[in-house]
Amino acid sequence: MKHFRLSFFITAVCLSIAVYWGGAMGAFIALILGVLEVSLSFDNAVVNASVLKRMDERWQQYFLTWGILIAVFGMRLLFPILIVATATGIDFIAVTQMALHDPNTYAHHLEESHVQIAAFGGMFLMMVFFSFIFDNSKELHWLGYIERKLSDFGKLESIEVILALAILLIGQHWIPEAIRLKALIAGISGLILFVIVNSLSALFEDEEDGEEVSNAIKKGSVMSFLYLEVLDASFSFDGVIGAFAITQDVVIIMLGLAIGAMFVRSLTVYLVRKGTLDEYVFLEHGAHYAIGSLAGIMLASINYSISEVITGLIGAVMIGLSVLSSIIYKKKHAK
Repeated sequence: MKHFRLSFFITAVCLSIAVYWGGAMGAFIALILGVLEVSLSFDNAVVNASVLKRMDERWQQYFLTWGILIAVFGMRLLFPILIVATATGIDFIAVTQMALHDPNTYAHHLEESHVQIAAFGGMFLMMVFFSFIFDNSKELHWLGYIERKLSDFGKLESIEVILALAILLIGQHWIPEAIRLKALIAGISGLILFVIVNSLSALFEDEEDGEEVSNAIKKGSVMSFLYLEVLDASFSFDGVIGAFAITQDVVIIMLGLAIGAMFVRSLTVYLVRKGTLDEYVFLEHGAHYAIGSLAGIMLASINYSISEVITGLIGAVMIGLSVLSSIIYKKKHAK
């Protein structure tokens, strides 16, 4: 329970502000949004934990403190405003005022930016999924022969980039011509950002002790922290847009998503501290398959309307099956 104390404190603060801002109904809606955020982001917490466990305790603490400020105020409040400002050409201050005083218009502009958001986030998450599936250093394979063969393809240089670009280029034939260029630019941008964040540690290597420096970078560098924040942003995009289906009040949305984001952060640290990923060996696999599904859904949502309920159910099924497989695996090898 100690890992969630800060989350409960933040929840109390957010609900108090919600009551002041929107009364009891405002607090209720904020709580609903928080629960939805946690339920839809469990796979995010698992993948975060797989990265966080390689970082030292100082950076883990940064992730829980500074990271939550970036996640709540940066990715769930300021970044959507920046997207609307960029897409419409309206200055940042005017969009902020629009969000507070004319949320219907703000929500409309944000919805119009869905193509760029879905393409960018979908391609970034697709690269996260491919980098795991094609990792030929993996020794444990959830899907047996199929996953082992996919892992072998990881020996091909840049197979993840090639396949992701192929999906984007093939998929653009089904995107209406009016939004095709926007989708392509946003999708390629998401792919480029993943490659940059995932590769920058190479800049710190030298010929003699490159492996030692690289390991240090992976454990405690700002690049791992940045990777987690970008990953969180990719998960949060659709959540921000979907929240407007429940309420148009930007302040209530921010408070609700803040509650959810805080619990996701605490859950991530809990998984690391308790060694849950070591206990349930296929949990990381299930989370990455859920991420791959989410990436596909985000890309498909450029053309089709897909309920978040479907996204949540797919993630829950993947996580549930991976936990069940882990229990069976543990019992089998215990014998």
